[in-house]
Amino acid sequence: MTDALMDPLEERRIASELFNHVWSLLDLVDRTPAQDEAMIHAAHASRWHWGRVGGPEQMAVGEWQCSRVYAVLGRPEPALHHARRCLELSADADPFVQASAHEAMARALAIAGDVDAAKVERNIAYAIAVDLEDDDDRGVIEGDLGTLPI
Repeated sequence: MTDALMDPLEERRIASELFNHVWSLLDLVDRTPAQDEAMIHAAHASRWHWGRVGGPEQMAVGEWQCSRVYAVLGRPEPALHHARRCLELSADADPFVQASAHEAMARALAIAGDVDAAKVERNIAYAIAVDLEDDDDRGVIEGDLGTLPI
């Protein structure tokens, strides 16, 4: 298999469109089982494309989205797996991405039933978010933390 399956700009566009498509599915109040499956596949496809044309931050955000999808679907094991990958990839990332990684881990742990560990991760995410300079970024993290099932 060759490394150049497609033009890198086209691949970035596809990765971004898939990411946004996942969000449109996450926002649905009542998804069908087919939409749930499409959401899983689109999240993984977006992450795969970002792995080819993005850097560690884009890959971390892709892992974050995969974790979020599985958490929303009540599937703790894959949610935890992708949250761990997100944390690994975000170690040297922008603080917003780091806060998002801890939010993902908090959500995955909560879905897995480990509320105490979820609260620790939530508090780490919040501590990072408080220091974010961008009000919108801080609002996104705080909004996500407010939806944790703990």
